[in-house]
Amino acid sequence: MPWGFLTNHAQALLCIAHDPGVRLREIAIALGITERAAFGIVTDLVDAGYVVKDKNGRRNRYAVQVDKPLPEALLNQRTVGQLVDLLAHTELETHDDT
Repeated sequence: MPWGFLTNHAQALLCIAHDPGVRLREIAIALGITERAAFGIVTDLVDAGYVVKDKNGRRNRYAVQVDKPLPEALLNQRTVGQLVDLLAHTELETHDDT
């Protein structure tokens, strides 16, 4: 099995940053995983505070918490927003969850 530099969590975060209304099915297809695995990854991101999930009718909308520091020791002075901006060339707005 080939390996890559970005985990499925990072790739799912990029999918959400690109389309805040992305469906779990679309994340699963993009990452080549099951919808159940995509659900687990998004749940991990929400539980860790990297993504805020809002129910919008029958759909979910997500907001990436761009000011949250990355969890890796070598990168903890960088934010999620900086990572997304670097990898996706997307500028994200700060989401205030208060």
